[in-house]
Amino acid sequence: MKEEYRSGCPINLTLEILGDRWSLIVIRDMMFGNRRHFRELLTHSEERIASNILADRLKRLMEKGLITRADDPSHKQKALYSLTEMAIGLVPLFAHMGAWGRRHLPVSKELSIRAELLEKGGPDMWDAFMAELRAIHMGGPTPDRSVFSELQAAYEAVVAAQKAALIA
Repeated sequence: MKEEYRSGCPINLTLEILGDRWSLIVIRDMMFGNRRHFRELLTHSEERIASNILADRLKRLMEKGLITRADDPSHKQKALYSLTEMAIGLVPLFAHMGAWGRRHLPVSKELSIRAELLEKGGPDMWDAFMAELRAIHMGGPTPDRSVFSELQAAYEAVVAAQKAALIA
């Protein structure tokens, strides 16, 4: 069955697949939080997605080819969701969205530090992050650099500094 789209405009077509906020949040959480199980996506999202919406978005993202689902080899009753090359290719878009948000919206320091680092790191960092995501989600070769670890360490440092400031 051939899908009908409003137009052949690349921006329109992208929005038809990614245009709702929950789809982008699910991909963001898989990409930057390494959340790959339903329960992790449900309980660890800042935005508190409802379980029925999460199930719908996971199904839709699989249908559109952005994620895959496989049985988790470590637990027979769990599914493991993985990003596809199509979703990994969104890293530059997320970097630009984060940079735009940092410039124009009232972001929090702890939730914007990753965007700041990606903006400053530019395309070289994005490429390294995409290579790492391919290793994590698609079984590609493990790169020498772990951008995921760099982003996570920066986030944890900001959270620790904020806690220390509250105690002082």
